[in-house]
Amino acid sequence: MHLGMLLEMAADGLADRVALGPRVGGLSFAELAHQARRVGAALQTLPGDRVGLIDLNSPAVPLTLFGSAIAGKPFVPINYRLADEQLRAIVTRTAPATVVVGAGVAERLGDIDGIHLVTRDELLAIAADTEAKEADGWGGDPEDIAVLLFTSGTTGEPKAAVLRHRNLTEYVISTVEFAGSAEDEVAIVSVPPYHIAGVSASCSSTYSGRRVVQLESFEPRAWVDLVRAESVTHAMVVPTMLGRILDVIEADGQGLPSLRSISYGGGPMPLPVIERAVTALPHVGFVNAYGLTETSSTIAVLGPDDHQAAIGSDDPEVRARLGSVGKPLPSLEVTIRDPGGQEVPTGEHGEIWVRGGQVSGEYLGIGRIENDGWFPTRDEGHLDSGGYLYVHGRLDDVIVRGGENMSPGEIEAVLITHPAVEEAAVVGIPHRDWGEQVVAAVVTSGEVTEDELRGHVRAQLRSSRTPEHIQFRSELPFNENGKLLRRVLRTELEQAFSS
Repeated sequence: MHLGMLLEMAADGLADRVALGPRVGGLSFAELAHQARRVGAALQTLPGDRVGLIDLNSPAVPLTLFGSAIAGKPFVPINYRLADEQLRAIVTRTAPATVVVGAGVAERLGDIDGIHLVTRDELLAIAADTEAKEADGWGGDPEDIAVLLFTSGTTGEPKAAVLRHRNLTEYVISTVEFAGSAEDEVAIVSVPPYHIAGVSASCSSTYSGRRVVQLESFEPRAWVDLVRAESVTHAMVVPTMLGRILDVIEADGQGLPSLRSISYGGGPMPLPVIERAVTALPHVGFVNAYGLTETSSTIAVLGPDDHQAAIGSDDPEVRARLGSVGKPLPSLEVTIRDPGGQEVPTGEHGEIWVRGGQVSGEYLGIGRIENDGWFPTRDEGHLDSGGYLYVHGRLDDVIVRGGENMSPGEIEAVLITHPAVEEAAVVGIPHRDWGEQVVAAVVTSGEVTEDELRGHVRAQLRSSRTPEHIQFRSELPFNENGKLLRRVLRTELEQAFSS
């Protein structure tokens, strides 16, 4: 299947239902399809082999996504938060291309060979022109590249992850029921357009028939106001967003009465935050969704029933599942493997490998990284006896102290069980005797000393895993997708504590 077909099916089956924007005056699915076909026809005639987008959330995002698919050109959403030099470098790698730009972006880019710029307003004018030519929305090859997403580059040069139409449509069809959303269901999209969650939200909401309202960029007060004004029922957030949303609703006491479901992902969710959220929003079903860009989004889900069972259980193993990412999707296979590629026993740590139709595992200019269809994620994790998946962080982040490999995630998980700790991050920094030493940074909400926290870790883990130093901070460095900038933190802690 092809992305254009998802929109055409919705336009045929749900023509008059509002697809995008406010309840009154929003675009219907039929109108969205007409506009996407006009954009597709225009993009077919504009220069370049690809279609970039550097902008905040707006109707231009789904229109460019579906319009690119209809035009037969890969869609390349690019991080507008990059420094100018980095932004120009990514755009240069995208050439030859037409790039849709928001306010002020053209001035940041200047002239780049092979790049033709179209403003958001120009694109929306093309979409709204009822006299404009419309391309065929049913055409396209499932094997063509649908989306190129550049990795965050927090640990090196960004790579362009390749997602083909068959990868994205396989994910949508296997996780979403066509036209399965009730007419009153509304999703808010506030994650950036260049994140896989933003791409999958457009595709999944279209196929399910759920109306979407957009927030240009996340701001907690504006997010809460829009949820209330538009009676939003479904939302996706990253961990750093959820805490800030809770601050707003706890301060004004008005809650979020329309909300039915919050999915979260993009990074580890501190247990105190999710416990606080479940208490503050008892009518909301919480879903922890773990996935990667290379897997077309979600590969494992901890659903609302799992959350309630974990919070209400006295069984330590069941209680611990609140810190898991749930069970793999039925359409996927997931295993845990050692460095030699062999499966490890249940409960043992190793690398998470995944296989299934939605899995791309492919990078532009590099090819597909796989073994008999299996994609090694470079994430460390383990499966418990019930089949629940736990993610402990990137394998690149493993600390090697005196020849012993240690997972930062394991130590972080212990630190945040202390009632005074809100957030924790652990890294290894150079040590003249041990090779690396374990150090931590924490954000606290109560009085606690470094010695108390070190004792808290020592009581639950081997002494070698106890941080040599703990730095108290007002905040940890995260990117806008909720991922810890571990390299940045490592540099800062190395400057503070190296010996």
